[in-house]
Amino acid sequence: MIKFKSLNQSKQFLRILKKKRLNTKYFTIYFEKNSSSVKNNDKKILNVSFVMKKNIGNAVIRNKIKRKLKSAVQKVLKEKQSVDLNYTYVIFGRNNVYKDKFQLIFDEVNDMFKRIKQITS
Repeated sequence: MIKFKSLNQSKQFLRILKKKRLNTKYFTIYFEKNSSSVKNNDKKILNVSFVMKKNIGNAVIRNKIKRKLKSAVQKVLKEKQSVDLNYTYVIFGRNNVYKDKFQLIFDEVNDMFKRIKQITS
């Protein structure tokens, strides 16, 4: 099973936010190739952080959006294997995630990771 590892330093976030990004109706995803010192060759760890702005809603809504996005990424990892573990991702959720059904969000997440794979290869 692949574990999620979140970014925990402000410098890491700022570095990735200057890199490539893709926008959708449900989220914005920033991604960057891991540096050689951060690579986990033998361990299955995905560097991904889920971020919400405070103006989206109260804590309950923000946490539900994060849970939906995290669940969609886990499902993509389990079924499709289209996520490259050599990259670090920061996903900014939007309010549409709270309103729409999970299947639509899952399809969008799957499409975005496929697009990232095409862009990077």
